[in-house]
Amino acid sequence: MRFQARRAVKRIWVPVILRTWPLARLWYRVWGLRLDGRPDERIWYFAYGANMHDSAFRERRGMRPAEWRGGRIRGYRLRFNLDGRPKGRAAPANISEDPDFEVWGVLYWITRRDLVRLNASEGIPGRRYKPIVVSAEDADGNQLGAVAYIADGNDEDGNPSLRYLTLLRDGAREHGLPGHWIAQLDGIRHCE
Repeated sequence: MRFQARRAVKRIWVPVILRTWPLARLWYRVWGLRLDGRPDERIWYFAYGANMHDSAFRERRGMRPAEWRGGRIRGYRLRFNLDGRPKGRAAPANISEDPDFEVWGVLYWITRRDLVRLNASEGIPGRRYKPIVVSAEDADGNQLGAVAYIADGNDEDGNPSLRYLTLLRDGAREHGLPGHWIAQLDGIRHCE
């Protein structure tokens, strides 16, 4: 009952809350998260999943980044260890800490207000993804602080849907990610 009440409040009030920064800060505090800075400040967001594809990031989520560039985060591994919908099918992307790996993706330069909107579209604050600050490196070797999403996943990886995996592959190609990363994405099996 308590979970259903939270979902109802979230569905009704989140659009209203996101329009004013003080209410958004209060909403984040209720969920145990901090919302720092001013709404018009820019921040780097690191996309490694479907948000690498323009149809997901720009069209469906309505994001308008001032700039984008390919980049990577070291010490993380790309996983497909979350329950998809319906449960148990079509696992979406996630990252987990692993010092021997790196994850390539797209760095987007967006406002904090846009990040809050993006968070809401990803169910943040909530029970799934959590925003974390990572040290990213763009394709030219510049170090950048960025926000990425991580979730507590299952021990075992599943398989993404072909549609979802195509978004990752096409997004990586569109944004000029390295050939070895595209080859790795091409080698991932999709669910039937």
